[in-house]
Amino acid sequence: MPEERPHQILQAALEVFDEYGLVGARIEDIAKRAGVSKGTIYLYFPNKEALFREMIQSTIVAAIAAGEQMPDTGTATEQLVAYMREYWDFARSHAFGTVYRLVISELHRFPDLSEFYVNEVVLRMRQLVGRIIGRGIEAGEFRAIDTAVATRMLASLFGTNVMWCTKRKFFPHIHDKTDEQVFAEIADFYVNALRV
Repeated sequence: MPEERPHQILQAALEVFDEYGLVGARIEDIAKRAGVSKGTIYLYFPNKEALFREMIQSTIVAAIAAGEQMPDTGTATEQLVAYMREYWDFARSHAFGTVYRLVISELHRFPDLSEFYVNEVVLRMRQLVGRIIGRGIEAGEFRAIDTAVATRMLASLFGTNVMWCTKRKFFPHIHDKTDEQVFAEIADFYVNALRV
C-alpha cells in the first residue's frame, strides 16, 4: 500500500546500509530490496543521505523524543533509571546497532549528516539526561557535578557495553553475563557515581 511505502523503503535502506555501509550503499540496491523502482524511492527521498537522516529520525530521535515527554514524577534516581532502561532496550536493537556503527565509522565523510546527528541526537540526549541529573542535584539526591560530563560518561558506558554484548565471543569477561545483568551493573555503577 502506498502509505506503507516510506517505511518499506526505510527498512530496506537499513538492511542495505547494514551490509554495504553508507558509502557503499546504492539507491538501486535499496530499491531492489524494497521491491520498488528506483524512481519510486525518489518520490519520497531525494538521495541516500535523506534516507539515512530519516532513519535516524525514526529510530534514535524518536526514542529521545519519547524520553523528553517523560513526566518528572518520582525521584530523579527513579526517572534516570527508567530512562536508562528505555535507552538500553533500544540500544540493543538491530536498527540502533546499524546506525551507531555507521555514525562511528562513516559519518565523518558526510559533514551535513554529522551536524544533523550532533544537533538532533547528541545535544538533545545531553539536554534530556542533564535535566534529570540537574533535578537530582537540586533535590539533594546527586552530588554537584557538571551535567555535561555526567551525560558524556553515560553515553560512553552504554556505547562500550552494548558493543561488548553484541560481540560477546570477542569479550570473554562478560561471556557469562546476560544483557540484563550487564544493564544492572551499569545502572548500579552510574547511579552510585552520582550519589552524594
